[in-house]
Amino acid sequence: VRLVESGGGLVQPGRSLRLSCAASGHTFSSNTMAWFRQAAGKGREFVASISRSGGTTLYADSVKGRFTISRDNAKNTVYLQINSLKPEDTAVYYCNCQTYWGQGTQVTVSS
Repeated sequence: VRLVESGGGLVQPGRSLRLSCAASGHTFSSNTMAWFRQAAGKGREFVASISRSGGTTLYADSVKGRFTISRDNAKNTVYLQINSLKPEDTAVYYCNCQTYWGQGTQVTVSS
């Protein structure tokens, strides 16, 4: 299983980003997918997950209302739309499937 994240960068507070995670090596549509993040000096924390069909999503309380997880099973890709970015959203964002992880994409929110 290979997971490759993209879409991170340096953005100003209040702006938006869309992260992508391209998956290969497994039956993408058969697996729940998730996003986690890890800020410098802190542990990795759950951000959001999405069921196989996309019909069920879960979010950490800290991101509810600002983050939206979605997936395109035809493209084997899961997305994380991040709106109204805050400095505390600064972290490396990781894509997860079962026990597999991507390499992460850095999101830095700063003016």
